[in-house]
Amino acid sequence: MLHKHLISKLFMASFLLVAAIATAADGQGLLGHSYRPLAGKTPVDLAATYGGDVVLVVNTASKCGFTPQFEGLEALHANYKERGFAVLGFPSGDFREQEFEDEAQIQEFCTLTYGVKFPMFQKVHVIGDEATPLYRELAAAAGEAPKWNFHKYLLDRDGRLIASYGSRTVPDDPELVAAIERALAAPRPGSGTK
Repeated sequence: MLHKHLISKLFMASFLLVAAIATAADGQGLLGHSYRPLAGKTPVDLAATYGGDVVLVVNTASKCGFTPQFEGLEALHANYKERGFAVLGFPSGDFREQEFEDEAQIQEFCTLTYGVKFPMFQKVHVIGDEATPLYRELAAAAGEAPKWNFHKYLLDRDGRLIASYGSRTVPDDPELVAAIERALAAPRPGSGTK
């Protein structure tokens, strides 16, 4: 029985890896998905909106010990936005249900408590069988799914994974900031610059 379970897991991991490679090959990278803005109704095409930008995808939670990272994430977004950088937040209650159920409440908390202006999207699942396609592909590309809230995936201007950072990596961590700056220094897709 254990052997069949292991084969099933390996098959699923292989499938997800192939899906991630196929998604990256389609020109949209890992951003080839649409999600509603937090408490909004009209889906946003991530590739159309953020394609060509360096992106930091973060699973957030309002009632977590790492929640104060919202301030640092907002500072990163504000500092580098004009250079083609965006933090994309995805609230999730997957870890001990540390997120509000109501998206309007999540939005109010983030905005009023931490001054969040970076894009926040609909509440999603980031782990397990219910994980949203974006998070399944990020996990396959990185070889790791989030283990807790505020896991960070850094994507280059082509929507390809550069690095994955655990929850304890704060937004102003020198290694993360250096990786963002290196990615921002790379030419934009289609710019003709080498």
